[in-house]
Order: sequence, then C-alpha cells, then structure tokens
Amino acid sequence: ELEPRRQRRLSRERDPIDGRIDLHGFGRFEAEDQLRAFLIGAQARGWGAVLVITGQGRRGGTGVIRGSVHEWLHAPALRTVVSGFAPAARRHGGDGAIYVTLRRR
Repeated sequence: ELEPRRQRRLSRERDPIDGRIDLHGFGRFEAEDQLRAFLIGAQARGWGAVLVITGQGRRGGTGVIRGSVHEWLHAPALRTVVSGFAPAARRHGGDGAIYVTLRRR
C-alpha cells in the first residue's frame, strides 16, 4: 500500500523515521488505542513517517497485534491520518514492524 520508492527510502534511511511505537506487551484493545493516539499525535507534530513495532507473534503464529494492525490502520478513525504502510526492512524489525506514512494536515 506504500509506494515502493518511499518504502525503499525509509528502509535505507534516506527518508527519516520520525518516531516509533512498540506495541509489545499490550492487549489487543489497549494496543489499538495506543496506536491510534500515537498516530494522531504524530500527525499533529507534522511527522511524515513512523515505525510501528508489533512483534513477531508466538511460536511462528502471526500474533494478535501483528494480525490486527492492518485492520486498525484501515479504520475510519485513521483514514485522515494514515497515507500508507508497508513491512519494515529487517534492520528495522522485519516482519515484526511496519512503516506507516502520515498525511499532511
């Protein structure tokens, strides 16, 4: 959903990652609330891209947060905040993290 060129620029740190949130250890609903508040705050600060760390999930499973984060990013509450997202490069957490780009206010 993120344009490949932008994803490449983030993974190579040509474009800055303005902030990060780690959702490890939160329950599903708390993680969703934390993510929403973080992204709305990031947009208010004028940030362009952030890293969302979801974790890998247990024993090869997807993990509740990792499995839900796409749905949360598509939610109506974040439609005016999130412009795109893509899996992070290995050096930024690989399968356990996502780049999220934010819309300008």
